[in-house]
Amino acid sequence: MAVSNLEYPAVRTFTAKGLATRERIVVAASSLMLEHGVDAAKLEDIQAEARVSASQLYHYFEDKSALILAVIDHQTDAVLGMHRQILVRLDSFTALQEWRDLIVASIESNQCVGGCPLGSLASGLAESDPLARAALAKSFAEWQRMLRVGLETMRDHGELRADIDAESLSLSILASVQGGLLLSQTRRDSDAVRASVDMAIAYLKTLR
Repeated sequence: MAVSNLEYPAVRTFTAKGLATRERIVVAASSLMLEHGVDAAKLEDIQAEARVSASQLYHYFEDKSALILAVIDHQTDAVLGMHRQILVRLDSFTALQEWRDLIVASIESNQCVGGCPLGSLASGLAESDPLARAALAKSFAEWQRMLRVGLETMRDHGELRADIDAESLSLSILASVQGGLLLSQTRRDSDAVRASVDMAIAYLKTLR
């Protein structure tokens, strides 16, 4: 099934109190899915964590698939929001190093548990949920876009050569980051993500 033909749930409006309840459900689901995996996070466990009844949960989400899409939106806002604070001003190798330090500090703050929330969701959903896969692909595309724009800005500021392929470079850097985060999650140390980002930066320095 083509991504363009997928049907997403209709957007609904809620009161302020309703939005707060919905957000509590999404936060609870995000936490349980990240900790235990999407399949293991049962709706009854999410209800208990969010302190809502079954009728309340189904008032806001038609089924678990709809809740998963909300979790993806929530994690996308959190992850991309964190990276955006530096990537929007990525114009030098100094800023690039700041981004590298942010990635390392972020995973170390959680003792390397959980890895990348978007990567973890993709691992559990890409082969079983077409809507979720499409939503996650869109999230990663936006992450790559921010990187690409930053590399183009570095190029325009003379930090990188004029003939760089910012599209391919941004994709390869994002892939390196994701691989490093996955290995760091598995090894429970930050060495892998440090190495992956440091190697990417070292390669970029050859393109000055």
